[in-house]
Amino acid sequence: MVSFVREFEARLRGPVLVVGKSGQLARCLQEAAIRRNLALVSVGRPELDLERGDDLAETVTAMSPAAIINAAAYTAVDRAEAEPKRAYRVNRDAAGRMAAVAREQGIPFIHVSTDYVFDGRKHSPYREDDQTGPLNVYGRSKLEGEAAVLKVDPGAIVLRTAWVYSPYGQNFVRTILRLSATQPAVLVVSDQYGSPTSALDLAEAILTIVHQARADHGSVGGIYHLTAQGDVSWHDFATAIFEQLARRGLPVPDLQAIITDDYPTPARRPANSRLDCSKAAQVFGVRLPHWHSSLEECLACLLAPADVPAC
Repeated sequence: MVSFVREFEARLRGPVLVVGKSGQLARCLQEAAIRRNLALVSVGRPELDLERGDDLAETVTAMSPAAIINAAAYTAVDRAEAEPKRAYRVNRDAAGRMAAVAREQGIPFIHVSTDYVFDGRKHSPYREDDQTGPLNVYGRSKLEGEAAVLKVDPGAIVLRTAWVYSPYGQNFVRTILRLSATQPAVLVVSDQYGSPTSALDLAEAILTIVHQARADHGSVGGIYHLTAQGDVSWHDFATAIFEQLARRGLPVPDLQAIITDDYPTPARRPANSRLDCSKAAQVFGVRLPHWHSSLEECLACLLAPADVPAC
């Protein structure tokens, strides 16, 4: 299988184009491509401003990419409640334009979406065909983005993921590490559940999916769920992070469990963000590692001494 993937990569007609240059997933895609010796180009601001409605067609025509991955999104969940137009311009309108360009030029399109399209009231992991019901502007803009993508390009692949973290950008793991270094006590909600997903793992899986999208363009389109294995509450996820810190002899603050109602935010969050990922495993043969092992890899990178290249 590995030799087939390498051979297939060598025959790709052009680089993989990633829309979104500075986000954590985009950065992890860049690293994964380097490990695979795969040509990949990321575009974003200032070259491409999705909020202004810049036309991607010229860039795509000039590059003739093997595939387009949309890793760009308006992800400021709470701020989106006060800036809905910005969220919709990026998460819906720009996504639809990208899919239209991909369809016109016959290029596989992979669009990254979110668990926030669900209301979180289900008591088991969500399947792709479960009823949606986003609780906030961010979730509604992403859901409408999925619809816009699949309307113009039914062969596009929509990947819903959740609780993404990495050594880069703003995410829960980096926030907890910052709080652990500055606060005597940390309060974390214990009644929201999901699968913490390493962007490092997600990037590798997406590039694997690109190969099959190229080989079976149009026949594997649709919505897929892709998260780490295992699930946990935010509080228990923080507990696992602090356990890793303690094993390294680092100070650990007092961790206190609270419920969602104790920490009101402008945007409501789903209580259940667990996703059933069996469809992606069946169609693409991809299954991400357990969240706990991937957390260790991320923390090894973040906590490595400055003179030790860990990631």
